[in-house]
Amino acid sequence: MATAKKAPAKKAAKKAAPAKKAAAKKAPAKKVVAKKAPAKKAPAKKVVAKKAPAKKAAAKKAPAKKRTPNAAFMRAMTPSAALAAVVGASPLPRTEVVSKMWTYIKKHGLQDKVNKRNINADDKLRAVFGKAQVTMFELASLIGKHLK
Repeated sequence: MATAKKAPAKKAAKKAAPAKKAAAKKAPAKKVVAKKAPAKKAPAKKVVAKKAPAKKAAAKKAPAKKRTPNAAFMRAMTPSAALAAVVGASPLPRTEVVSKMWTYIKKHGLQDKVNKRNINADDKLRAVFGKAQVTMFELASLIGKHLK
């Protein structure tokens, strides 16, 4: 009886062997299909990326804090006699003095035609600047010397 049981088991093993070979032949076909599947998922990622900027735009809409001016810039100061010839003799804050200087410069056409950053001084401005031509970046420091 023991031998009888072994014989059918061997036959079953022989029948299973061809089945494994058939399964091995089908496996590469499944891998090809698996490689094509991720390519179809790529457009789905683009849709997600389009939704992300909408979240960022909502975050930027937060109200900004309003800046308050520095009290030192707003304090009224008395201009010197040379500066008073250009902006007036009444006490003014630094911001107003610079604003009136630019009004005077533009009204008289004193900005250099080639390099707009340079200011050509006329007789009144030469007394304030101390030279014939200055840059717009020097303007505030030169005006500060004439305010008390």
